[in-house]
Amino acid sequence: MTQSAHIVGKVEYRGGDGPAVEIREGPVAVSISAADATLSWIEEEAHGSAAMPIGDFRRFVKEGKIRLDGPVQAEA
Repeated sequence: MTQSAHIVGKVEYRGGDGPAVEIREGPVAVSISAADATLSWIEEEAHGSAAMPIGDFRRFVKEGKIRLDGPVQAEA
C-alpha cells in the first residue's frame, strides 16, 4: 500500500556501497513493508526512487524529517 508523505528535513539513503545521497525536500510516495520503505518522487522531468531499511525510515519519521500524511500504512 502506498501513502503520501513529505520530506521536511535532511533525509539520506545509500545505494549499495556508494556514498549517501540526500532526498530533496518535498512530496514523496511511500511504500512500506516489514523490511524496508521505498520512497518515490518526481523532480522536474526525472523520477527518483530510494529503498531504505525500515529502521532508518522510522527514525526519520520520529525525528520529524519525514512527515506522513496520515497514519503509517504497512503492507500485508
